[in-house]
Formats: sequence, structure tokens, C-alpha cells
Amino acid sequence: MPLEDDAGIYTVTARVLHWFTAIVVLAAIPIGIVMGRLGGGPTADFLYDLHRSLGALLIPLVALRLGWRFGHPPPPLPPDIPAVQRLAAHVSHWLLYVLLAVQPLVGWIATSAYRAPITVFWLLPLPPIWPEDRAFSDRLFAVHKFIGVTLVVLICIHVAAALYHHFVRRDRVLMRMIVGA
Repeated sequence: MPLEDDAGIYTVTARVLHWFTAIVVLAAIPIGIVMGRLGGGPTADFLYDLHRSLGALLIPLVALRLGWRFGHPPPPLPPDIPAVQRLAAHVSHWLLYVLLAVQPLVGWIATSAYRAPITVFWLLPLPPIWPEDRAFSDRLFAVHKFIGVTLVVLICIHVAAALYHHFVRRDRVLMRMIVGA
């Protein structure tokens, strides 16, 4: 398996970072929905801790992804893809990156302002990064929820586009992220 860029394929590193990010995000979103609906209690507390841990994990993970992406541009799309679709792919990928970078930071600031503890996977305590301010925290959690909904929409578009490439266009765009070729 190539570790360096080859024409038309993603590197092993890019694929591992992509799928690991996908697993973390696809776990954090439903956990966030369920924990918010439970109200309180030990199950809700466990889910809040797990959700915050996944968010904390996303911060270095997205930083690694962005660093890798800047040094290793993705392979080009097939040449017959219309310009509007190329633009949509480019914009949606960068929106995903921006929101994935911002979302855990918004959550950390909101949690800090609320003064709830963040202990990453019950091992590593993170310090608060914002002064206590419950009203600000409430507003920021609303922003966090909005970003989460926006991420769900963008992820659905991303998956739909990948499936479109695989099943309708029958090109290798999806497979090069799955198997690299």
C-alpha cells in the first residue's frame, strides 16, 4: 500500500484519518442527541462524558487531517465532472473541515462557561477555557446544536455524493477512499 501520494488514490494516512474521523463523528452525533433527551441521571452523565471525550479527540484528529491535507492534496476528480459539481465538492469538503474544527471548540467553550468538568475518557481532565457564564453557555450550546445539525446535513450530502459516484457514475471516487485504488 502506498504511503506517499500516487496519482488518483488517497494515501493510507489520508484514508485512516478520514475513516477514524467518520467513526468519531458518527458516534458523537447520536450520543449528543440521546444525552440531551435523557434529562439527567447516570446514563445521561455517562453519555455527556463520552460525548465530550469524543469532541476532545476530534480537536487533534482534525488538526492532523488538515495538516496532512495541506501537505498531500487529494487526488483530482475525474476530468468529466462538470465544473459546478467540482465547486460543490470543494466547498462541501472545506465546510466539513471548518465545522469539524470549530464544533469541538464551541463545545469546550460552552462546557467551560457552564463549568461542567471535561475528563477525556475518564483519564485526562481538560481545563476550562472560558469564565463561568451560564447565559453565555446556553447561547453557545444553541450554536453547538446548530453546527451539529449543519454537520449532519453536510455528511448526508457527502455520503450521497459518494454513493452517486459509485452507483450512478460508476467511477472510482468512492473506492479510492475505501481501498485506495
